[in-house]
Amino acid sequence: MGMGAAAFGGWGLLLPVIPLAVSESGASDAVAAASTAIFMATTVITQLFVPRMLQRAGHRAVLAAGCLLLGVPALLFIVSVEAVPALAVSAVRGTGFGMLTVAGAAIVAELAPIAQLGRATGAQGIAVALAQVLTLPLGLVIFAVSPTAVFVLGAVVPAAGLVGVALLPPTRPAARPPTAERVRLEVRCFLVPCLAVATVSAAYGGITSLLPIAKSDRAAMIGLSLAVVSAAMLVGRYVAGSVADRVGIGRSVVPALVSAAVGVAVFAIAALGAMPAALFFVAAVVFGIGYGACQNDSLVMAFDAAGPARYSNASAVWNISFDAGTGAGALALGVLATSVGYTAGFTAAAAAVVAVAVVALIARRTPDRLSP
Repeated sequence: MGMGAAAFGGWGLLLPVIPLAVSESGASDAVAAASTAIFMATTVITQLFVPRMLQRAGHRAVLAAGCLLLGVPALLFIVSVEAVPALAVSAVRGTGFGMLTVAGAAIVAELAPIAQLGRATGAQGIAVALAQVLTLPLGLVIFAVSPTAVFVLGAVVPAAGLVGVALLPPTRPAARPPTAERVRLEVRCFLVPCLAVATVSAAYGGITSLLPIAKSDRAAMIGLSLAVVSAAMLVGRYVAGSVADRVGIGRSVVPALVSAAVGVAVFAIAALGAMPAALFFVAAVVFGIGYGACQNDSLVMAFDAAGPARYSNASAVWNISFDAGTGAGALALGVLATSVGYTAGFTAAAAAVVAVAVVALIARRTPDRLSP
């Protein structure tokens, strides 16, 4: 949890800052949002190889490398935030983030008792979200005062995760049983959580990348509303984790998607013009609860579909869906914002989340508990 808080704290610190910095250097909204998309693209590419890295080197080595690659290159933003250098640095940082996301989720599944996996993933999610509650608004505030300071912190905070990594027990993914029994994928159950988390993450990627640009004159308020999103995610993740362990997996996904869609729709209304600040915070609460619940329940669904022998693979596929959605959402909504405006872009994101909620409802299976 400490390692995850440091890693995601460093990620959250610069998540809204880099697109804003690139935009202020003279680039278009689409190019600014591409900094998030490039980051997530290299994250996804790296995630494809992390299960094999874990088998060979173990969780601690992969997590340590991830902390360093996510943090240290942020110092290069001090030199330049022009489009090309910023995109290149974002690509390197994304490699570290890819290691951290897969290995961080997988080690929770390795350490936690199966009957408590929903709450264990929720606990890690709470640590991650708490870090973002602090760092998302803090990054924008510090950037307004001193861009150099926020880039230094963006390097130091993830590197602090090395302390947590050093205290972890030495672990590797569980050995896979031989023959055909080692794979127990239920395709419908695996695809639905990945589609759900990809779509809602796409909305999140667009919101975090474009709201600070759309309302650059209200940066402090936007930073605070993003912090509220992270705080509301705590509630969503805790509730979804408890429901997964005590009632059955997959029960929170549809309500979570509906909540997230409503939140994005309210953001679309708030982006119309001089709307009251309270509207942004309403959107943040409703979206954050849905986003957090969708993250937690979809991850547990993916673990259940894969089985204990393939937890690292399930973590990789889920994280690829999560991060690909975040990057694609930032890029797609950046293009939409440039051509048709922010409100239309957010409305399209809300419609996409509703469509996936319908798919998830149709595909929903009988509730079940995680089993060894």
